[in-house]
Amino acid sequence: MPQKVDLKNLAVSELRDLIGSLGKEKYRTIQVLKWLYPLRVESVDEMTNLSKSFRSELDQISFISGLLPLRIEEAKDGTKKLLFQLDDGHRIESVLIPDKTRLTLCVSTQAGCAMGCRFCLTGRAGLKRSLTTSEILNQILAAYRIVSGHVSITNIVLMGMGEPLANYENTLKAISLMTCRDALKFSSRRVTLSTVGLVPEIDRLANEGIPFQLAVSLNASNEETRNLLMPINRRYPLKELLAACRRFPLRPRARITFEYVLVESVNDSIQNAKELVKILRGIPSKINLIPLNEAPAIPFRSPTEETIRMFQAILMESGLTAIVRASKGSEISAACGQLEAKGQAFDTMTQIT
Repeated sequence: MPQKVDLKNLAVSELRDLIGSLGKEKYRTIQVLKWLYPLRVESVDEMTNLSKSFRSELDQISFISGLLPLRIEEAKDGTKKLLFQLDDGHRIESVLIPDKTRLTLCVSTQAGCAMGCRFCLTGRAGLKRSLTTSEILNQILAAYRIVSGHVSITNIVLMGMGEPLANYENTLKAISLMTCRDALKFSSRRVTLSTVGLVPEIDRLANEGIPFQLAVSLNASNEETRNLLMPINRRYPLKELLAACRRFPLRPRARITFEYVLVESVNDSIQNAKELVKILRGIPSKINLIPLNEAPAIPFRSPTEETIRMFQAILMESGLTAIVRASKGSEISAACGQLEAKGQAFDTMTQIT
């Protein structure tokens, strides 16, 4: 028998074609989307506004996948780290980050990572595989199950485990469903894709027409420092990356976010700050300054508070928007650069109801 199709792996057009192949009307696509995402059903049989015969036909050729957290850890600041085990045994992590007016979900796009950034734990074990579209989306749907009823997830950031643009097709398909009004209904301003700087894929994004916010993990003001911190810079040098950012089409008033992990005595000097001002000139941008989240396996340290504030002041005095991002969830290894999804067995598991 032909293998069944995971409905959450299908883009809207693909779902429409599947339903059309059964001789059904196009408007049924919207009905199925609403069952899959806003209503979050777990089986085709729960789609009660479809006829029994249609449900039976659909059930014969498709299924609805899901994810349940294997473990949930919560930090004192309310940050929650969700550990998932995929069908093949690989593990990924997502993070729920509360703020005053926002609840952000940090989503993974790969199990592991091949980028090897020296300040990040995720890549130490290498890349296991890329996630399917449904595995990306199911992290969001699983997170909905654990947030309290009066709170809603407001923002999605694709900056968990993996490089989103190294899983280009599945990531873009997932974003299209995140922002689809009949699916997850997130505003394009509240979905952010973060990349280490895969230049051909950034150029390719320009022609996709899928709206979201672009963030670039920069972390250096010159080629030598970026080579030290980020091996990808040897393939796509800083000069080429910034050129791609300059030609990237932005909507009115939109900006590219540049993430800059501050590492003591590596990229945190006054000279580095002045270089950063110079290289970003002409790019509509804002800078997120992220003090390094330390870990025993990372051979670097975070700068002092005085150094961080001085670095920020230089950027702001030059007219740039620079925000120091407070570390959240570091006590449970949920902060930026700390996701590992270790494979150890757990004695206890948090049950989801």
